[in-house]
Amino acid sequence: MSEASKTILDIKNLDISFKTNAGVVHAIRGVNLDLCKGETVAIVGESGSGKSVTMKAAMGLLDSNATVNSGEILYTYTDEKGQEVTVDLLRLPQKQLRQQINGQRIAMVFQDPMTSLDPTMTIGKQIMEGMFLHKNMERDAARARAIELLELVGIPDAEKRFKNYPHQLSGGMRQRVVIAIALSADPEILICDEPTTALDVTIQARILELIMDIQKKMKLSVIYITHDLGVVAKVADYVNVMYAGKIVEVGNVNEIFYEPKHPYTWGLLSAMPDLDTDDDRLYSIPGSPPNLLHEPKGDAFAARNQFALAIDEKAEPPLFQVSRTHFAATWLLHPDAPKIEMPKELEARLERARKEVEKYL
Repeated sequence: MSEASKTILDIKNLDISFKTNAGVVHAIRGVNLDLCKGETVAIVGESGSGKSVTMKAAMGLLDSNATVNSGEILYTYTDEKGQEVTVDLLRLPQKQLRQQINGQRIAMVFQDPMTSLDPTMTIGKQIMEGMFLHKNMERDAARARAIELLELVGIPDAEKRFKNYPHQLSGGMRQRVVIAIALSADPEILICDEPTTALDVTIQARILELIMDIQKKMKLSVIYITHDLGVVAKVADYVNVMYAGKIVEVGNVNEIFYEPKHPYTWGLLSAMPDLDTDDDRLYSIPGSPPNLLHEPKGDAFAARNQFALAIDEKAEPPLFQVSRTHFAATWLLHPDAPKIEMPKELEARLERARKEVEKYL
């Protein structure tokens, strides 16, 4: 297996529940996902679909009321002796996870920089913390590296900014600092949880370009958690569409954007703003996601699916294979199902998008 195609993170049959005052919420229901070296994988879906919980499980950041019912999160890396090691992150003791994995090998960028940064510490000290903890660096070397990271993430006059507090920076600058902190111990996997949600559109584009640039320079593997399909189109190699705690469609970015097969993916794509449409209303998927306090029987999307079949109310669909890299969990792909194509308006929209991309390429 080539270095580029080596799987470094492999989530298998992950199943997680949360105990609440109202009862047990079955939030993650058998998630399978993998990440190869150097790849960018996106997890997309509505709020509450389980995107963040899946990756928090990998970081050991689940709340105390969470129970992992089953599954593995296998992480493969090369240790200090040059030996390839595979560990199950769910089985590692918390202390070992904190000292050997979090920050040092897998780092996370959260969506709101103000809640990620300590308002009482200068940004320089916050960047240096990871170097002291994971790299045992001397103060002068850590300071030089911190200034280098501030320059890498595009903060001007880095030596002066090193002494600033978070409140002295703009939202975009704070997010750049959060990225610098995540990179401070030279991780090989970067998890970006809605990294541009709190920023305006022009700053969003700059942050995405920054992350892509850093990914190439540092040879990172990146996981994006987002509900913004515009972000996905710009950054991802592969896309996992999540709904009600399950991955309902997975494929490379072209397959998901130009040849989607799941009605939920059709709905997400239809809800994207489009300047060329004749409809003056923005489409929204009818209804709401199911309450996972009461796990739905059959296909969880059936109640919102205008193309639902009778079997959707009775049995949960498996992942049907569309191509080598493309799978979708919908009974519409069963050989005996009636032939139902995506809505014509969506088909026209995707064709316009394809031509637009081809024009720029």
